[in-house]
Amino acid sequence: MSAVLNKPSSILHEIKIEKVGAWNLFKFSDALQLRMEELLEKKKADQLALEEIGELDAIAELDRIFTHINAMMAACNVEQ
Repeated sequence: MSAVLNKPSSILHEIKIEKVGAWNLFKFSDALQLRMEELLEKKKADQLALEEIGELDAIAELDRIFTHINAMMAACNVEQ
């Protein structure tokens, strides 16, 4: 997964729904999860290329969105 992306919508095909316990959660595909980890390691080492900054920003934005949605769904399930 080395395509340059600037919009989170360009990686929607890398999202899956996975059953975890009683909940269905939005998760990244294994390939996208690995790519995010690679980019974060490069960022820590201050070795991100300019185009990778946009890619990491897009992945991080989706990560924040899905973390929020998953938390909301979990809260709804707890209230039931």
